[in-house]
Amino acid sequence: MTTISTLDLAQRWLAEDKDPKTRAQIEGLVASGNEEQLELLLRTPIEFGTAGLRARMEAGYSRLNQLTVISASQGLSAYAERTVPHALERGVVIGHDHRHNSHVFARLTARAFLDRGFRVHFFPQIGPTPQVPFAVKQLKAACGVMITASHNPKNDNGYKVYWENGAQIKPPLDEGIAACIEEHREPRSWDVEGIEHDERVEDVTVPMMDAYFAEAQKLVQDVELNQSTLLQYVYTPMHGVGAPFAARMLSSFGLPPFVAVPEQEQPDPDFPTVSFPNPEEKGALDMAKSLADAQNIGLVIANDPDADRFAAAEKQRDGSWLMFTGDQLGAIFAAYVLEMARSARVPDAKLAMVNSTVSSRMLETMARVEGFYYADTLTGFKWMANELEALQNQGYFIGLGYEEAIGYMIHDHVLDKDGVTALAVFVQLAARLHAKGQTVGDYLESLYAKYGYYTSANSYFLCPDPVKMDQIFLRIRYGTAEPDIERSEYRRTHTGDVLRYPLTIGGFPVSYIRDLTVGFEMRDVDKQAASLDIAEGECLPQFPVSSSHMITFETRNGGRLTMRTSGTEPKLKYYLE
Repeated sequence: MTTISTLDLAQRWLAEDKDPKTRAQIEGLVASGNEEQLELLLRTPIEFGTAGLRARMEAGYSRLNQLTVISASQGLSAYAERTVPHALERGVVIGHDHRHNSHVFARLTARAFLDRGFRVHFFPQIGPTPQVPFAVKQLKAACGVMITASHNPKNDNGYKVYWENGAQIKPPLDEGIAACIEEHREPRSWDVEGIEHDERVEDVTVPMMDAYFAEAQKLVQDVELNQSTLLQYVYTPMHGVGAPFAARMLSSFGLPPFVAVPEQEQPDPDFPTVSFPNPEEKGALDMAKSLADAQNIGLVIANDPDADRFAAAEKQRDGSWLMFTGDQLGAIFAAYVLEMARSARVPDAKLAMVNSTVSSRMLETMARVEGFYYADTLTGFKWMANELEALQNQGYFIGLGYEEAIGYMIHDHVLDKDGVTALAVFVQLAARLHAKGQTVGDYLESLYAKYGYYTSANSYFLCPDPVKMDQIFLRIRYGTAEPDIERSEYRRTHTGDVLRYPLTIGGFPVSYIRDLTVGFEMRDVDKQAASLDIAEGECLPQFPVSSSHMITFETRNGGRLTMRTSGTEPKLKYYLE
């Protein structure tokens, strides 16, 4: 097969692209002879990753721009028509956040679906991500698209896909969609003029948001207590879309309004007051905590820019701030959901909770003690939401799904993380505790006393070089000749490779290894010989193998370390518990 030259790729792009801004970028690179940058932008097409697409906004087949959004929408609409019964009549749900280009990307998406013959259930104004999966499920739509890059840097954007059940897509759907995008790659229509006035386009904002808030009210426990609470709290939407939706959700629970961080309350795609628009990042809540200090308020809550994640911090009795980790909030929500389920007379054995495999094992311990059903899944709500839906179909009551990256699903009305609902449920719990003279920190300590103390250290390293990222994981997996590191010699006879994992970490013997890149899992590692022949069909993992890197080690003293590559950012993430 003949490889097309870089300049020919550039000419193909210029023949297809009708956006003056991205055309000018490629034309400038051609004029300056910058073939290295042209290769980077044009050679490798953007791939479906975590439930869709996410990339920097600029020219090129490897980036997110008008052309690649049109191509993705043409492929997705063709695949949905081909595979979902009555897809055209059921239609597609489309929403968008406030990021640069989100408005036009959403309308280009609608154009492609209209050209295929779909009805379009449209959110024409900016809104939170949970509105799309909610509407897909509520309207029984064929699929949904949310234009957002969540908490990524300001120059990124994304194309998040939900399937007919209202959950994010997972394999093999992503593979089928990707193949269909390649079939329909060449853009057909760029015309979005007056798209809202097409008779097949319906603005569903009012009915869907009314239904969304009504469903969430099922989680209200004591409206009189909520209405009478003297609890105060500061809120920041991190320059995102969350403020009006959080305000309405809190009001629907009967809770008092928040004190907003004024500099961060309005949507701003440039996120001017934060380095990264992610409540998890160090310093992201500094302005909120400063405002709370100035007004003698002891609680800070936050959403990320598209309001699907939730974070909280609480002032301690010594005046310091406790920033709750994602796992701590997960344990708090789990205990409170268990209380709510019992008050609704849901049998413990029929209550289901799940978390991702990189999240804390405290939830598993709670399930063992209390008797509710627990499962862990691969990282991401595309796995957790689909697992919870499958359990619901088996007769279980959906209680909680959570990931340590501050994502929480507390009700089955949204089969995805929902920071707006999580926020109101958290404040409701804080109000109840406040009435008793207790804090959320006290509540967490009571959980530790009952289930055991779990501590974690999760973070990441930025690594924009894919080759270097591969080298790091290859060294962990296949080892080197360092004489001071004891390693395994697992000879896989069917593949011909030798897996040389470290057998001690921090001086403690490794008891468990799982590598989801090469498809290897072994328990009681320290009780077996370091040198073994592994035949085909032996030591296979429970979870599916992935093309991305992910390796987990557990040590005999109860430690666990997982390292993986991010599906949406150039990060090597690690999770230590």
